[in-house]
Amino acid sequence: MPLDKVDKIWMNGELVDWDDAQVHVLTHTLHYGSGVFEGVRAYPTDRGPAVFRLADHMRRLHESAHLLHIEIPYSEEQLCEATREVVRVNGVESCYIRPLVYLGYGEMGLNPLAAPVGVSIAVWPWGTYLGEEGLKHGVRLKVSSWRRMDPNVNPSAAKGVGVYVNSSLAKVEAIKAGYDEALMLNTQGQVAECTGENVFVVKNGVLVTPPLSAGALDGLTRDSVMTIARDLGYEVREATMLRSDLYLADEAFLCGTAAEVVPIRSVDDREIGEPGEITRKLQETYFAVVHGEVEAYSKWLDHVSE
Repeated sequence: MPLDKVDKIWMNGELVDWDDAQVHVLTHTLHYGSGVFEGVRAYPTDRGPAVFRLADHMRRLHESAHLLHIEIPYSEEQLCEATREVVRVNGVESCYIRPLVYLGYGEMGLNPLAAPVGVSIAVWPWGTYLGEEGLKHGVRLKVSSWRRMDPNVNPSAAKGVGVYVNSSLAKVEAIKAGYDEALMLNTQGQVAECTGENVFVVKNGVLVTPPLSAGALDGLTRDSVMTIARDLGYEVREATMLRSDLYLADEAFLCGTAAEVVPIRSVDDREIGEPGEITRKLQETYFAVVHGEVEAYSKWLDHVSE
């Protein structure tokens, strides 16, 4: 999806012009993929723009860096304030936010420990990742031939820059085959996640999602949906899933910061159909929450002007 420019990007403690936020061609991360990132969103509320679960995202950013032996030179709270600042200065009510921790210029070779650590936070207006049509009527999934990497190959708990080559290959395969998104199995053939989203099925009124041990990322939208669902009175389980569990689901949906909450219409041409009642309820509640319309979840909103 194309980027819409804004005025400023936060980079290593300073606000710089969008076009000046550049790195050297010999930046270490560009060559070896050792870096981490987050995907965050800000939404308009009646108290101005608010970032959804900002502190949790910055905590996970630090955890990802720790897994890759990267020491971020800014605290979680410093990065939270930098995020609020860059949203404020660009005057955006609704935006996607991309914090990135990368290893910079000055060191080459597979040992990254001596490389300087850089941090940037960019924001831009960005609609729902899988499109408005998918949001309303559901997306078509294909089980990918590319397996989700084993956690002993790359740490699946980290949002690592290079790790996402795995997801990108699966995404391209699905798009070229005429689908909207790919469903990834782990090396044991169990459902892990989609290329950038967690997955849920609904069967006999119960929500089921793969456990983190299956290779699923510990998604913050996943956690939010599980909390909301339980508060609404639904039973939620984490359980090992096979592709056939999606083929036979009463309802299914995926969720992630970029995608938000999106119904699954079919998997491998097995029709699930139009979004079901539970999926719609969770989708509607989620959007009400991120826009500050449900007081019970106000703690998840970080208002940038306060």
